[in-house]
Amino acid sequence: MSESPLDRLWKEYGRELASLDDLSLARWMAQSLGQLQGKVWRLSHPLMGLYRLLGQLGHDRGVWLKRLASIPGHYTEASCCRAPLLPLYTRDILESGLICQHCGETAIAYEDLPAELKEPIKIWAEEYDVVHDVAHWDEAKRKRCSNYEEEYERAARKAEALLHRASLEIMPGLLECYPALVWEDHDECLEVRPEDVGG
Repeated sequence: MSESPLDRLWKEYGRELASLDDLSLARWMAQSLGQLQGKVWRLSHPLMGLYRLLGQLGHDRGVWLKRLASIPGHYTEASCCRAPLLPLYTRDILESGLICQHCGETAIAYEDLPAELKEPIKIWAEEYDVVHDVAHWDEAKRKRCSNYEEEYERAARKAEALLHRASLEIMPGLLECYPALVWEDHDECLEVRPEDVGG
């Protein structure tokens, strides 16, 4: 599978940051986590892009396992990789749970989310799944539709509204449980960009 120009650009950024020594990397991540605390962040935010790059670099080097910097007080250790828990909310929440920003694995399974949040999340995710599925209709299903392009555009607008709704209705509840949270603010399959989603 070929990389997009944006993927290549982020890899270039990653190579430039690879020269950071482990201690500087650990300190930068710890300080950044302190700044991220108490807020819900868009995945597209430049600070999140940088943190994700450095977090993955730190994971590859085992920086958090070396305990070169203290985890900021309100963060707990993620069970997946023992880095500070900075969860990512995606449209695949029911299958993937909240994703770890350091190792990319499931940090918190859907089943382990707070009971009072499960039902609203499930309703949202099931509604989103139906909308997202339009991008993956096979040729036969597309032909049964009177105008697939219109249906696709309608699905993209619904996805924008659903992502915005999640940021307003679901993220605040999750923020009560975790010191900071990141949410996926785009849908590449429906060509929904971060700037299309209200803030």
